[in-house]
Amino acid sequence: MSTVFETPAQATPAPATTAEAIRAAEARSAHNYHPLPIVIASAQGAWTTDIEGRRALDLLAGYSALNFGHGHPRLIRAAKDQLDRVTLTSRAFHHDRFGEFCAQLADLCGMETVLPMNTGAEAVESAVKVARKWGYEVKGVAPGQARVVVAANNFHGRTTTIVSFSTDPDARTGFGPFTPGFDVVPYGDAAALAAALTEDTVAVLLEPIQGEAGVLVPPPGYLAQVRELTARHDVLMIADEIQSGLGRTGRTFACEHEGVVPDVYLLGKALGGGVVPVSAVVSSQAVLGVLRPGQHGSTFGGNPLACAVALEVIAMLRTGEFQQRATELGAHMHARLGEMTATGLLEAVRGRGLWAGVDVPARHGGGSAVARRLLESGVLVKDTHGSTIRLAPPLVIGQEDLDWGLDRLADVLSEPA
Repeated sequence: MSTVFETPAQATPAPATTAEAIRAAEARSAHNYHPLPIVIASAQGAWTTDIEGRRALDLLAGYSALNFGHGHPRLIRAAKDQLDRVTLTSRAFHHDRFGEFCAQLADLCGMETVLPMNTGAEAVESAVKVARKWGYEVKGVAPGQARVVVAANNFHGRTTTIVSFSTDPDARTGFGPFTPGFDVVPYGDAAALAAALTEDTVAVLLEPIQGEAGVLVPPPGYLAQVRELTARHDVLMIADEIQSGLGRTGRTFACEHEGVVPDVYLLGKALGGGVVPVSAVVSSQAVLGVLRPGQHGSTFGGNPLACAVALEVIAMLRTGEFQQRATELGAHMHARLGEMTATGLLEAVRGRGLWAGVDVPARHGGGSAVARRLLESGVLVKDTHGSTIRLAPPLVIGQEDLDWGLDRLADVLSEPA
């Protein structure tokens, strides 16, 4: 029996100007974002082009989803090849890319088992469910009593359960009642973490570097202390490497900077290569083995297209090229940002690798105002928490382009208030 493919309907003409496109976007979309006034039509590497032909340097990289830049040829080729074969089967059936994806990702992480999902928030939700079940079935916590320790100022997503343990009023206000079972401690405070651990604690969930909070790097030795405390108390250490992982900090995982291997990695963003959403929970069989068929799943999780792209991402990371670029370009970027701090253009700089949170002086009207002025200069960044902007250039950026973007930042910060 032949399949009939209907002729597609004629496309609606695209808006010709930025103003028209923004009006069209805002007319029927929920106002849950406040984007900068740019309408991107194409992009390649670290550069974007808007619908009016103006180019802008992307120093945000999709919050690390675009670690390999826009339209990386290897990733586009992998996606196109898979598009011609099969894109989705659902987990009701096996497909020929799934086993290889799970094996390669587990090996990259030094783990045994992979639970594929789609978005970072789904990976976090999945890890919370698994940790609770592990607590009941393996650790022996009484039913309904499992607790998870998290860090203040965290950002793990915006689902109902995740905002239940957020300390951000914007994320929480108006969305209760909240999911119980979480204990919040100050980030970077090992003593507070130790005090929060009880016989009912099943996991400690944290970001090795807090991205949304302003690229906050914990004190030296903190992650190693977390690892020691969780091991001693038979508690899972869950590292949310959704933003910090896969090359961003100069290592495959940010935990590596302290020689720490958690019980569970949460991955996303860059795992999809900027092409498709891909996330995963990666752990041991002893942890992920608590799941049984029907207890957790995802229609699109681990689909053939996602696996094909993620396999290419893993292959690219195995070369070490991108980790080295993040190390070398990151050192250059932080040196330049340090000079801006020393001369008073910036209040403070934090970060690791090709990732930085910079606090701008109050005289500039906050991070949002600086981001808008940078947009006018042809540079894309985004603010967070008032006075901070984040810099996360694609790992493929050239030093000349990076310097050009940093020069624009210095120019904006040198303008009279």
